[in-house]
Amino acid sequence: MTDQTLQAPEHQHGPSDAGDTGYQKSLKARHINMIAIGGAIGTGLFLGAGGRLAQAGPALFIAYAVCGLFAFFVVRSLGELILYRPSSGAFVSYAREFMGEKGAYTAGWMHFLNWSTTGIADITAIALYAHFWSAFTPIPQWVLALIALAVVLTLNMVSVKLFGELEFWFAIIKVAALVLFMAIGIYLLVTQHPIDGNLPGPQLIIDHGGVFPAGLLPLVLIMQGVVFAYASVELVGVAAGETENPQKIMPKAINSIMWRIGVFYVGSVVLLAMLMPWTAYTRNESPFVTVLSHIGVPAAGDVMNLVVLTAALSSLNSGLYSTGRILRSMSMAGSAPKFAAAMNKNSVPYGGILLTASVCVMGVGLNYLVPAEAFEIVLNFASIGILATWAIILLCHLLFVRKAKRGEVTRPSYRLPFSPYTEIVTLAFLASVVVLMAFDEVGRITLLCLPVIILALVIGWFRVRRQINTAVFEKTGV
Repeated sequence: MTDQTLQAPEHQHGPSDAGDTGYQKSLKARHINMIAIGGAIGTGLFLGAGGRLAQAGPALFIAYAVCGLFAFFVVRSLGELILYRPSSGAFVSYAREFMGEKGAYTAGWMHFLNWSTTGIADITAIALYAHFWSAFTPIPQWVLALIALAVVLTLNMVSVKLFGELEFWFAIIKVAALVLFMAIGIYLLVTQHPIDGNLPGPQLIIDHGGVFPAGLLPLVLIMQGVVFAYASVELVGVAAGETENPQKIMPKAINSIMWRIGVFYVGSVVLLAMLMPWTAYTRNESPFVTVLSHIGVPAAGDVMNLVVLTAALSSLNSGLYSTGRILRSMSMAGSAPKFAAAMNKNSVPYGGILLTASVCVMGVGLNYLVPAEAFEIVLNFASIGILATWAIILLCHLLFVRKAKRGEVTRPSYRLPFSPYTEIVTLAFLASVVVLMAFDEVGRITLLCLPVIILALVIGWFRVRRQINTAVFEKTGV
C-alpha cells in the first residue's frame, strides 16, 4: 500500500466499485435524516405494539430498548464502513471487498429476499388498511395491492430526488403522528384526566402486575418480533451512495437513530402503559387508536389508519429503492441478471427495481389466492433476510477492523465503540433470535424454510460463478 493511500482523506481512501458509477448525488441532508428516522419507525410500532403489550405487558419497553441498542450497533458498524467508502452497493460492496464475491452474492440475494417479500407484506398491508374505509371495501384486496404497487413503482422510476422527497414526507407524517400522540398522552398524565374510570400514571403499571405481569418468558419470546420492527435501519447505507457529502451528513443521521429509538419506541410504550392498563390493548388494534378512541377523540381510527398506511407505503418505496441499487452492484459483478444493471436517463437503476416489483406481483397473486394468510406467509422469508443482512454487515465490519490493525486500510475517525466486542455480542444476540424462533409457531415455519433458502443460494452460486467479473472492483484505491 502506498503512502498516498495512508494519507488520503476519509472520502478517498477506499477502493472503487464499478457498481457506483452513473448515480446522481441528489439526496440532501434532510432526505438522509428522514430516511434514517423513517427506517427506524414503522408499522412494528404503530400496529405491532398493541399485541406485544397484551402479551408481555409494560416490560415491552425493555424489549424495544434492548433490540434498539443492537439495531443501532448494526447501523453504527455500517456507518463506519460508509465513511471509509460510500457506496450505493452498501453492504454488498463491503462484502465484496472483505468477504469476496461469495459474500457479496449472499449479502445481495438475502437483502433481495428480505425486501421483495417485505414488499409483498407491504402491498398486502396497504390493501388491508384501505379496506378500513367503506369506500374501498367493495374493491378486492388483490386489486388494491396491485394499484399500490403500480403507483409506488412509477414514482420510484422517475428520479432519486422524487424518492427522497417521498420518504421525507412519509417520515414527517409518521413523526408528527407520534409527537402529537405523545403530547396528548403527557397532557392526560399531567392533568390526571381519567380514562375508562382509571387515573393515568405509574400506579396503572404497579396495580396491574408491575413491569413483568406475565413473567420474563413472554418478554424473551417477543424479542424476535421486536427485532423486525427495526428492519430497515440499514437502508441509510444504500442512500449514502447518492448523497453529496456523506462524511458530514451520515454521522449525524446515524447518531440520531439512537435517541429517536429511545424517545419514540421506549417513550411511547412507557406512556401507553401509564395511560391504560396493559390488558386493555389487543393485537387487532393500534394501541394509539385504543387510547384515543377511549378519550373520545373523533376519527382517531381514521387518522391512525392513514399513518400506518403511510408507513407501509414508505416501506415499499424504500424496498424498491434499495434493491434496485443492490442488484445493480451485483449485476455489474455478474452475480445478478444483466438487465438489473440497466439505468434510465435520470440515473435510476430500473432493471433491479423491476425485478423486485415482479416478485411483488407474485404477492398480488397471493392476495388473490389466500388473502387472509398472505401477510404471515411472506413475513417468514423476510425475517431470515433481515437477520442475514445484519449479520453480514457486522462480519464485514469485523474484517474491516482486522485489516485496519494490519495497516492495510485506514479507519475513519467515526468508529463503532468497543470493537470487536460490540460486533461479537451483537452477532450472539442475532443468533439467539434465531433460536427463539423455534419457540414460536410462525418462527418454526421460518426455520423450516432455511434449508430451502440455503439450497437455492448454493444452486444459484454454481450457476453464476463462471460469469463473475472480479475487475468490477478495483482494490488499488482511487
